[in-house]
Amino acid sequence: KMKADPAFQLSSDFFRSYRSNVGPKITMHMKKIDELMRGYVKAKQIVYPEKTFSADANGTLRLTYGKVEGSKPKDGVIYRYYTTFDGVIDKYQPGHRDFDLPERLVELHKKGDYGRYADDETGELHVCYTGSNHTSGGNSGSPSLDAEGRLVGLNFDRTWESTMSDIMFDPEICRNIMVDIRYVLFIIDEFAGAGHIIDELDLVKSK
Repeated sequence: KMKADPAFQLSSDFFRSYRSNVGPKITMHMKKIDELMRGYVKAKQIVYPEKTFSADANGTLRLTYGKVEGSKPKDGVIYRYYTTFDGVIDKYQPGHRDFDLPERLVELHKKGDYGRYADDETGELHVCYTGSNHTSGGNSGSPSLDAEGRLVGLNFDRTWESTMSDIMFDPEICRNIMVDIRYVLFIIDEFAGAGHIIDELDLVKSK
């Protein structure tokens, strides 16, 4: 039955065409990129002899470090290090594929009901924050730990100015984006009503 299905036949044709016409060419170009990358790294080592260059760790587990900080990518533009729930609501567009929100989430914002997850000083609910960690493709979902080894966020993206950081990492402007673990806990607890999950966790606050 599956072989007779038009959608299955179409997808099979796509895959056959890809394997025959596209895949081999991509493989060829990737080999060329690898060869050129060796020369590029060698040139950087010659030009910047005072720097230490790490080995290519693609495809392996790695640990990166940095600071929670904003950035000044160009003249007159300053990004603070965090975003808030207010910004989520500012982007809210009912019915929009990317910017629609569940009704309950909007209600929680109207009430300002953030439970124990609001910032102690401002009362805001932090959603995301940026840091100068050097991340790479595949780091999405990686845990962000503080100096005490406690989970404070989850990495998932980079700022627009950081999209070139796999090739050239500039700590002055490159920032990775992490979702604040307080927002994750807020969604689990206050929005989804899954407090039983929170009860299984050992939540701590910085001194």
